[in-house]
Order: sequence, then C-alpha cells, then structure tokens
Amino acid sequence: MVVLAASVVTKSGKALVSRQFVPMTRIRIEGLLAAFPKLVGGTANQGKQHTYVETENVRYVYQPLENGTMYLLLVTNKASNILEDLDVLRMLAKTLPEYCYQQVDEEGVSKAAFELIFAFDEVISAGHKENVTMSQIRTFMEMESHEEKLHKMIIQSKINDTKDVMKRKAMEIDKIKVEKKMERGGGGSGGFGGGGISGFQERDSDPFASSGGRSGSGGGGFGDDMDNIGGDGGSSKTAPGG
Repeated sequence: MVVLAASVVTKSGKALVSRQFVPMTRIRIEGLLAAFPKLVGGTANQGKQHTYVETENVRYVYQPLENGTMYLLLVTNKASNILEDLDVLRMLAKTLPEYCYQQVDEEGVSKAAFELIFAFDEVISAGHKENVTMSQIRTFMEMESHEEKLHKMIIQSKINDTKDVMKRKAMEIDKIKVEKKMERGGGGSGGFGGGGISGFQERDSDPFASSGGRSGSGGGGFGDDMDNIGGDGGSSKTAPGG
C-alpha cells in the first residue's frame, strides 16, 4: 500500500487541506484533485454509493462530508490494498471532528489545516499506514518535550529578569529626577534669604551706611558745629580769667 496524498476537497475540487507523502509536484497534485469531481459526478455514478474510483494511474478512496459538499480523499496507487485504504480513511475521518472542534465545514477545516496535517502524519508515514489508535494520536499530538519545556522556562526567566532590571532602572531615574527638583527649589530660597536678610541686618547695625554722600556732607557739617560750640565755650571761659 502506498498513499500518495490525503486531502480534504470541496465538491468542485478545491483543496482545503492536502498532505503529500511521496515526492510530487504541485501541478500534479492539483491536477489529480481537480479531476476527482468529474469522476464521482458522472452520470454513470449518480445514485450509487461509491467508496473509491479509479483511473489508469491512481485510485481515489473517498468519503463524503457535510452532505456531499466536501470529500475526505485518499489518492493511492492501483496496487494498494483497498481494505487497508478504507481503514486509513476511517481513521482520518475520526481526526476531522477532533481537530476541527466539531466544525467540519470549509471554514473549520481551513482554520485547523496545520493540526489536521500533523494528525495525518501520525496515521500515515512515508505513504504507509501506522498502527495507531485515536487515543495514541491525541497523546502524540499533545506530547511535550522535556528539553522544550526547559527551554521555555529559561526564556521566561530571562524575560522576568529583564522586567525586574527595567523596573529598578525606572525607579532610579525617578529618584534622580526628584533629587534634582529638590536641589533647584532649595537653592532659590537660600539665595533670597542669604542676600536679602543679610542686607537688612547691615542696614540696621549702621544707620548711616545707606546715606552715602548725605552722610558725608551731613556728618561733616555736624562735626564742624560741634567744633564751633567747643571753641566758643573755651573763649568765654577764659575771658573772665584774663
């Protein structure tokens, strides 16, 4: 038995999902899938329940889906065992609702394309049937690698460390901003108090310091008057004695 491809196609032959198990060009598989609707839709096949149809080179083993709007299709060589082909087809049919989440239509199949391809690979290997059950397929699809889990844990740890470093840096930057703001506010008030208050203190201690030229002229006149007074007193006191 050699399965060439496993596909889900529409009634018109459009491939929704197709997995090739032997080397095959895209043109060839598209040609094989496009020819299938013509083979099952001929007047000779109408009203009959078919599970396979053959051409000169290949055999199509199929199962209708969604009231005939889609087909689950195996393309095999003519030397394959038809009973094994039907067994593979039934197993693949079980994977559709499992990985399409019960939405077995064009939209559901298209959304679950990768999951279906992986499931097809568990059933068929290198064109030959694998002896697996649906339970085993679920296990294989959900299996986690210890190395993968460890790798994810290391990556998550690095991400957490980076977040912590970023938080510390942000806190340091905020602290520096607050300190600079406080320094600016303290320097302005200190300058006003130092300059203004010291000036007032000097003026209070020396009442003539701010009079400038007036103190010079006024002070000089006041001093001369005192000298004159002193001189007059001396002469009036000595006159009687003379």
